[in-house]
Amino acid sequence: MACVVYLHGFLSSPLSHKAQVVKQWLAQQRPEIRFICPHLTPYPAHTADELKALMEFLQPEPIWLMGSSLGGYWATWLAEQYNRPAVLINPSVAPWQFMPEFLGIDLKSYHTDDSYRLTAAHIDEIKAVDVTPITRHDNFWLMVQTGDETLDYRQAVNAYQGCQQLVEPGGDHSFVDFERHLPDVIEFFQAFEANPRAE
Repeated sequence: MACVVYLHGFLSSPLSHKAQVVKQWLAQQRPEIRFICPHLTPYPAHTADELKALMEFLQPEPIWLMGSSLGGYWATWLAEQYNRPAVLINPSVAPWQFMPEFLGIDLKSYHTDDSYRLTAAHIDEIKAVDVTPITRHDNFWLMVQTGDETLDYRQAVNAYQGCQQLVEPGGDHSFVDFERHLPDVIEFFQAFEANPRAE
């Protein structure tokens, strides 16, 4: 049984809109596919350890990665490390660029009562898992909307040159009407399994 692992964005949670949309769509349209959305804290070293443990736990079943915003950064790291396919939705390419503005202040999760406080050490931790330039171009499908008000979509287009890309005009950081692409997302994952990429 294949498993979709959805990785949410910064200060988000498994309750994020897109995570819930994917979960509900799979339950209705493709119930044979498992769905997992781990709760990721903003602490990079902790998140890296948790994601590695999850990947090891799920293997050898096919793992299909989806990541939004900061989750796209983590999905890229896992796809490169474990040779798995990843669909990236308005991904963060260099998250250490925005992290300084969040240092030393109390941060609240958008959907829970969790609070966090980042330090300069966390910037070093997020840089430590940077895998650019990527080497497994066939593993990725980049989806961006040019109206993204949070991240410059051009950074992602440049970082994922040579990968399958969908660049839609307008929209915003949430990727408006993302669910209409889910049938094609599953086809992308299945095509990967039908033509495995060499290690």
